[in-house]
Amino acid sequence: MKSESVNFLLPVLATAFFTGACNQTSPVKEPGKPNIIFILADDLGYGDLSCYGQTHFQTPNIDQLAAYGMRFTQHYSGSTVCAPSRSSLMTGLHTGHTPIRGNKEWKPEGQWPMPDSTFTIAEMLKKAGYVTGAFGKWGLGYPSSEGDPNRQGFDIFYGYNCQRIGHNYYPYHVWHNQEKVILEGNEDHEQGTYAPADIHQHALKFLEDNKDKPFFMYYPTIIPHAELFAPEEYMQKYRGKYEPELNFEGVDDGPGYKNGGYGSQPDAHAAFAAMINVLDNHVGEIIAKLKELGIADNTLVIFTSDNGPHLEGGADPDFFDSNGPLKGYKRDLYEGGMRVPMIAWYPGKIAAGTESKHISAFWDVMPTIAELAGLKAPENIDGISFLPALLGKEGQKEHEYMYWEFHEKGGRLAVRKGDWKAVRYNVLKGEEPTQLYNLAEDIGEKNNLAAQHPEIVNDLEEIMKNARTESDVFQFKPETYVAQ
Repeated sequence: MKSESVNFLLPVLATAFFTGACNQTSPVKEPGKPNIIFILADDLGYGDLSCYGQTHFQTPNIDQLAAYGMRFTQHYSGSTVCAPSRSSLMTGLHTGHTPIRGNKEWKPEGQWPMPDSTFTIAEMLKKAGYVTGAFGKWGLGYPSSEGDPNRQGFDIFYGYNCQRIGHNYYPYHVWHNQEKVILEGNEDHEQGTYAPADIHQHALKFLEDNKDKPFFMYYPTIIPHAELFAPEEYMQKYRGKYEPELNFEGVDDGPGYKNGGYGSQPDAHAAFAAMINVLDNHVGEIIAKLKELGIADNTLVIFTSDNGPHLEGGADPDFFDSNGPLKGYKRDLYEGGMRVPMIAWYPGKIAAGTESKHISAFWDVMPTIAELAGLKAPENIDGISFLPALLGKEGQKEHEYMYWEFHEKGGRLAVRKGDWKAVRYNVLKGEEPTQLYNLAEDIGEKNNLAAQHPEIVNDLEEIMKNARTESDVFQFKPETYVAQ
């Protein structure tokens, strides 16, 4: 782990992060069990934050989080799409072992549920006396199923149960635990309630209500996933700034309207920048609330994304260079599909303005949180705690390898071992040879070195064969892992 000053973060704009509520005086409770907030953006690319190189717009609040915390440069999502990535996060298991390994729908609303036997981060912390809340998009079990957030360790859930309905920013309803909350301002074609703002207010109230208790707040926002919608006051700031503008013609009526179809957006570039602005403000308001309540110094905040940038609903990641120096997008197992920004902030514990090159992934979050809270992590998980890296201490363990599988588009596999990365596409047909990249020298995965290093290819293909167990629900049985 390398720590160094991140001077490129400065100067940053004056924001709510260190102004307003942050200057108020409030009683500070004695530190006890640390509070934990995990903010998960939806399809935010590695290059979509200005502290990771974005130049088309700024993310001042998130940049401040990095300037006073730690920025990770080799952190990976659990998968390259939503549900399996979140399942990996919740369980400490990679996609060869986690129960949800794909975006499998459940009609009329929701996704295939995690089984009741699943043990999640929320259940682990709840058993240790934490109040647990989730605010945003779930996608791991339809309402009242075994995978419902209330049955997977969360005391409070407010937001979208279903990923498909989570495509829409002015939905007809959200869920508050088992109650279906009708958003009357959004009936028919109305756009009265911007759901991320509504969900955000419930998250802030959770902080207020539980300021005197140890809490875990999981904040899986739907921003900036398609569709590309932001409130008008944000849109006004960006219209005309990103020419040539992109006009996306989407679903504005019929059965798909507000039920997974992406609405039309004549100013798609401006809308994307506006949505990131909304997300950045929400992060700033969470930090300001922690300071107002006097609990910031006893709270770890982690910010990251569930996978790489998408190409849906009018999104234009190439225009914004959303994947930075990386190759690929959402649904790819190249770095652009799953290497994601991660920032950790813990005042007085994580050194300000530091950077970590430690290689980590979503399945490491569960053991990290367990160690931080003084708990024993579950046995037989794939994760390794990165708490030593966070705190700048010696003894950080490293992964022997990291593994991903993706069941769509002919089947895809990836393994990283040290600096070597093997990628294989169309594995269900056994048609394409394994690709090999040295990420230390070729972060953009431009130079396939498989022919020069057959012994490394063989080693990584053996891992591909043995790193997984079969799932009865998410079946994935490649005919061969070795090219014909």
